[in-house]
Formats: sequence, structure tokens, C-alpha cells
Amino acid sequence: MRVLLVEDDEGVGKALVEALATAGHSPTRVERGADALTGHHRADLVLLDLGLPDMHGLDVLRKLRRVTDLPVLVLTAHGDERSVVRGLRLGADDYLVKPVRLAELLARMEAVSRRAAARTTPPPTVVELGDVRVDLHARQVFAGGELIPLTSKEFDVLAALAVRHGAAVSRQQLMDEVWGDAYLAISRSLDVHVAQLRAKLRRPGLLITIRNFGYRLGG
Repeated sequence: MRVLLVEDDEGVGKALVEALATAGHSPTRVERGADALTGHHRADLVLLDLGLPDMHGLDVLRKLRRVTDLPVLVLTAHGDERSVVRGLRLGADDYLVKPVRLAELLARMEAVSRRAAARTTPPPTVVELGDVRVDLHARQVFAGGELIPLTSKEFDVLAALAVRHGAAVSRQQLMDEVWGDAYLAISRSLDVHVAQLRAKLRRPGLLITIRNFGYRLGG
């Protein structure tokens, strides 16, 4: 699997990269939390150290959990019970204390990946809400049988909401999925695209704003 290793210690990082590659994985190492927040899209699993130079690893974990369900395995020297509990409560899939045996690390990675795969369901290809039909495969939207012309980004925003229709979706998650980086994306861009979608769909109440959180498509 593609593994994003967030580790600032040169010796530890180099050893882990070599071990993961030997085991058949494709590791990429970054040293800063900010790099993890911008690079997680290209990974299947994150190995996250807590002692990073630019921010605490738990802050990285908190920000990741706002936008992705990507498996995160905390790998750190902080083995006290308080740190473990905080990490798990913030959404870590597992927590390993250094030094860790390679066989155990690989087994834990496999286990969290299996659990992540089990909770993932294939997205629908067509979503229908009243007389609005969103064809995710063809990237087309119909309202009352009429094809609605949307820009690529407008469709991406609508699609991200459509696959979760009826559920609240955070602004951070939408920006992360559509613009590729919630950490740097401009929030105003999302507002503009949502306003354009509402104007084009002409269905009051279909795209609902959830104050201080995000949006919901449908009831």
C-alpha cells in the first residue's frame, strides 16, 4: 500500500522507509505536519509521529479527521496512558510505541487497512433527489428533465454532497475533496460555487447551509 510516513528523525525515518519498501509497500516520508496535511491524498495509510517540528502530531490527526477517514496509525515514543487515550479519541486507528518490532508494525498496518476497507461502501453512480438527477459517472445534472450546465468545480462540489445526500458535510471536507487541500484552500471559493449551484438548480431548500459547519444536500 502507499504509506505516508510522518517522521522528522532522520535515522528512524530512513530505517522505516527501507523496511516498508522491503515488505512490498510504497513509502513516502515527510518531516512536517503541514506536509502530511497536503500529501495525505496520495496515501492509503498514514504512520504519524507525534513529536514534529512544526506542530504536535495530535493536531495533525485532528485536522486530518476533519477531512478524511484515511487509516492513521500513531507511531511515537510517547507511550503514557494519557497520550494513548487522546490519540485514540481523536481518531487514530491504532497506537504503537517506539521502538516497535517490524513484524508487529506490518501486522497492525494490515489490520487497520482491513477495517477501513470493511467500512467503505461503493458510491452510487446516480443520485436522485426529487426531480433532480445527478449522474456521477457521466458528470451530468438534470433538473425537471432539463440538463443543467455546470462548471467542473461546480459539479465536483455537487457530487461530493450527492454521494452523502441527507448527511451534513463539513466545509473542510468539501474543500479538501474539491480543491485537493483543505489546509490551504480558500473558503470563499466554496461559498461562490455553492451560490452558483443554487442559482442554476433553482430548487430552494435542496442545498442547505448548516451554520458554522458546512452543507447538506436534500432532507
